[in-house]
Amino acid sequence: MLMRTDPFRELDRLTQQLMSPGTWSRPSAMPMDAYREGDEYVVAFDLPGVTADAIDIDVERNMLTVKAERRPVAKADDVQMELSERPLGAFSRQIVLADTLDTERIKADYDAGVLTLRIPIVERAKPRKISIGAGTGHKEISG
Repeated sequence: MLMRTDPFRELDRLTQQLMSPGTWSRPSAMPMDAYREGDEYVVAFDLPGVTADAIDIDVERNMLTVKAERRPVAKADDVQMELSERPLGAFSRQIVLADTLDTERIKADYDAGVLTLRIPIVERAKPRKISIGAGTGHKEISG
């Protein structure tokens, strides 16, 4: 048996479950980090308890959509749940990607409950040096 010491935490959990359950028609948001690492843009989503086959990643033009579903774990008939705080249901996040990202070569990895997408930056968007040519003198325009 578990002891509950914070009644407000339980109230917050119940309010969240009642007010915003994740369904496919109205999914909950998932936490994410986004950063640039060298020549790639990296987006990492926290999806603990979600199996890889329950994750769906789509790209249409510049819109990246990640959907996931945390399903209930099958329990034996003699199991009595004492406490359930991990949310179940659907989660979704949409991100508008810049034109400078190569959406054709996105790589996805899922490890330890974190989905990591690596999106290469297109060649034309990478910083480059522009050389300055030496002038040959003044030119005269005659007309």
